[in-house]
Amino acid sequence: MRVFVTGATGWVGFAVVQELVAAGHQVLGLTRSDAGALAAAGAEVHRGCLEDPESLRRGAALADGVIHTAFNHDFSRYAQNSEMDRRAIEALGAELEGSDRPLLATSELPFLTSGGVATEADAFHPVPGPYVRQSETAVDALAARGVRAAAVRMPLSVHGPGDHGFVPALIDIALAKGVSAYPGDGLNRWPATHRRDVARVFRLALERGAAEGPYHAIGEDGVPFKAIAEVIGRRLNLPVIAMSPEKSADHFGWFAMFAEMNLPATSLRTRALLNWDPAQPGLLSDMEHAGYFAD
Repeated sequence: MRVFVTGATGWVGFAVVQELVAAGHQVLGLTRSDAGALAAAGAEVHRGCLEDPESLRRGAALADGVIHTAFNHDFSRYAQNSEMDRRAIEALGAELEGSDRPLLATSELPFLTSGGVATEADAFHPVPGPYVRQSETAVDALAARGVRAAAVRMPLSVHGPGDHGFVPALIDIALAKGVSAYPGDGLNRWPATHRRDVARVFRLALERGAAEGPYHAIGEDGVPFKAIAEVIGRRLNLPVIAMSPEKSADHFGWFAMFAEMNLPATSLRTRALLNWDPAQPGLLSDMEHAGYFAD
């Protein structure tokens, strides 16, 4: 297949590009400027960006399928970025409508008020708060119009060498505060997956024609937050302490909402549908060996 990948030079997107090329697919990667990395990975460059829906439509028109991983994670303007993401998915879907070409888009895990473990069968409900993402809602609207569109729901931690996401943010907070903290009893759970395993979910789901989604790219159902804090404390030689709800917001700052999240999720249906089994290290093991700390 010839696959159009948005976010092709990003943390997840570039791993998807590498996975697709290794499996024999041709890749057309959307990028503003970093053409060298894509060319070196064996992909063709397509100039454009999320702010330019026409560039997205042109890319989709040239492809047998689309994987949308691009998203601006600037939390200071998350609402605007979420709306831009919705428009991007709509533009891609409008180009694919009336064909059998698949579209996969990144989403987040559904928030369950019951506190249960999320499965692929659970309807999508965004995590309450200021960081509401619209991608799965946009995908569902396209599917209702007959587009072969599906969401790939992502864990809280997509980890691996070069990670610049939530775990590095926690390490920075611990260094700045002089302690590695966890909220409450620290038993809230973060689902986690290595980026190479995530990339394989996208590739397998695309080859399946995005049928029977959404998919859960979940390698570990839920790593206790306290366990993450304990690795950080040990590796940085810092005290590991419990943080009361009253003090959590001050300690974690903008990150408090994420530190307190409890979003355990399974991927049993995805594993069965795609014959997918995570092959890479788990989060705690990765934190020990993937360059998260200066040795």
